[in-house]
Amino acid sequence: MGNDHKESNHEMQKTKQKKSTKSMNPLQSVGLKLFVYIIGGILACVLTMGILAYNESKKIIETKVSQSSQQTITQLAVNLDNVMKKYDDITLQILVDSAFHELVDTLQSSTLGEYEKFEATKELSNKLQSIIFGNDNIAGMALIPVNNDQLSIITAGNSQLSKVESLLEEPWIEQVQELGGRTLWLDSRANSLTSNNTMPSFGVARLLKNTSSSVAHYILLLDIPTKGILDELNKVSLGEGSQISVVNEDHNFMVHGDSASIATPAAFALDGSEHNSVSQSIEGIGDVLLIHHKLAFASWYLVGSIPVEELVKDAIVIRTLTVQVAIAAALIAILIAIIVMLTIGKPLIQLRDLMQEGAKGNLTVRSKIRKRKDEIGQLSDSFDQMMTQITNLAVQTKTSADAVLTTASVLTDASKKTAISAKEIAVATEEIANGSTSLAVEAERGNDITLAINDQMKQVLASNEQMVQSAYEVEQASGKGTAYMAELIDKTGQTEEMTREMVTKVDALKDSTRSIVQILDVLNAVTKQTNILSLNATIEASRAGSAGRGFMVVANEIRELADQSTQSIDVVGQITGRIQNEIVETVEVLSRAYPMFQEQIHSVKEANHIFVNVQQQMGRLIAKLEEVMSSVKALEASQNVLNEAMSNVSAVAQQSSATSEEVASLSAEQLNVSDNLVLLSTELSQVSTALKETLSQFKV
Repeated sequence: MGNDHKESNHEMQKTKQKKSTKSMNPLQSVGLKLFVYIIGGILACVLTMGILAYNESKKIIETKVSQSSQQTITQLAVNLDNVMKKYDDITLQILVDSAFHELVDTLQSSTLGEYEKFEATKELSNKLQSIIFGNDNIAGMALIPVNNDQLSIITAGNSQLSKVESLLEEPWIEQVQELGGRTLWLDSRANSLTSNNTMPSFGVARLLKNTSSSVAHYILLLDIPTKGILDELNKVSLGEGSQISVVNEDHNFMVHGDSASIATPAAFALDGSEHNSVSQSIEGIGDVLLIHHKLAFASWYLVGSIPVEELVKDAIVIRTLTVQVAIAAALIAILIAIIVMLTIGKPLIQLRDLMQEGAKGNLTVRSKIRKRKDEIGQLSDSFDQMMTQITNLAVQTKTSADAVLTTASVLTDASKKTAISAKEIAVATEEIANGSTSLAVEAERGNDITLAINDQMKQVLASNEQMVQSAYEVEQASGKGTAYMAELIDKTGQTEEMTREMVTKVDALKDSTRSIVQILDVLNAVTKQTNILSLNATIEASRAGSAGRGFMVVANEIRELADQSTQSIDVVGQITGRIQNEIVETVEVLSRAYPMFQEQIHSVKEANHIFVNVQQQMGRLIAKLEEVMSSVKALEASQNVLNEAMSNVSAVAQQSSATSEEVASLSAEQLNVSDNLVLLSTELSQVSTALKETLSQFKV
């Protein structure tokens, strides 16, 4: 093992020496880094100043050009507004022309013939044609009827009827009518609006209302080529590469130098303000300075675009000068770097070579740089002092290594003897710990069983207490039931007495009813006798003549009273008969109910007897449960004593097991310490040998 360790130390030392003898990478040289830092710093300063100057001059040029171009665009927008105002004035002139409206009324008249209407149509066309002759920028005009089948389309100039008819379905027709006489500017199209001409044009439309009747029969449409507006734009130039165009609110070109771009989307976007100047980057073109101004009549924008590259081409001189200065600065930086490399890099290389010799083991090397008083000279002196101190340290270390080697041998022998003793102690302690552990396990098992029995006893005790409580509750309920049954027996007896009395009273009522019937029979006989007497009195009165008239009246009254009595007796007899029948039915019901009351009394008495027996049985059950509870409590006390004893046994067993395990752990730890001590002694011996061999390589 010691030989292997020595060989590995030798290999490590050889590897370190090989690494130290490798030549240094030139890219990692301090001189080269200083060279790069100097050139980089100078070039960075020069380029930064040049770029800042270029950008500042670029901003100044853009600002100045933007201001001057904004004025130019504004003036051009005023000129375009004047041109477009002429077209608006033309439509207004026709709107207020009374002769025009008279001709339209002539066409509307139903009394005139076709020839007069033809003449009126021809005269309207001539009026439009004369306006076109007076303005070269109007290609054609058309009058489009509004919701009137009697009127036809009238054209002038280059306008064609078929082309105008194709416009009737477009939405701008309704828009013109909604404006109520105000001008509507139609967006430019790639071809003519009212003819087959391929020249781009835009339109101006107005609803022609009669000034007197406020009725509109025609829409006036002017077809205006964009060439006239484009000629105005070409009169102004914003510089080389610049372009002026007109776009609508949707950023589609209305007027453009390339006719193919009419009605196509522009590559730029405007912010919607009245006028503004802004720089934008357009794909395929680059950075462009945009100046726009909104026209007064149509919702269009006059836009001028100037390439930024053309604006700042004069500033390229600054960029060229910056490059030239950078080249000159690079040459100066190279010269400074060469001087720095000779005065700093070369001495550092010499010190590096001396340090590599020292790393190989040659502690006798010393620096030859003596005359310099700067930091490099101080570094040279510090190197010599370091090598002297390392030499002294190597001598002292060699002496100490010899002493450590001797001590390590003695320590190794003592450690081996201690390790053998520790192994024997560890084996004995392990056996004791195993026995204590088994005892603790058995005690713990017994303790668990005792605890389980204790829990079951507690459950039995709780169940017994619940049974006792339930028995008490049942006994109390039985007592209440017995009291309720006694009260029910009393009330049932009272009900029986009342029923018996009711039967007696109903029988008496039945006899009274028979008496009433007999009385009614007597009254009925009296009434019949009264009728006979009344009849006899009437006969006697009639015999008496005039002297018996008063008596006849009395006899009639008596007869009528007898008749009423007979009727009343009959009614009372009927009512008495019904009462008698109901009394009979009541007697029958009471006769059937009386046996049922007797049976109910018998059942209540039997239920009362059952409740009394239940109460007596529950009393005896409570006594037995109390005896069982006393026995369970005594058993619980014994179980608690057993549980406490088992807990003490388990605690003692666990403490014994823990003590044994602790002793075993200490013994094992002592054994590990002894083994480690042996290993450390061996390693110390090996390290001392290796240190001695390593120090032998240095030259002192």
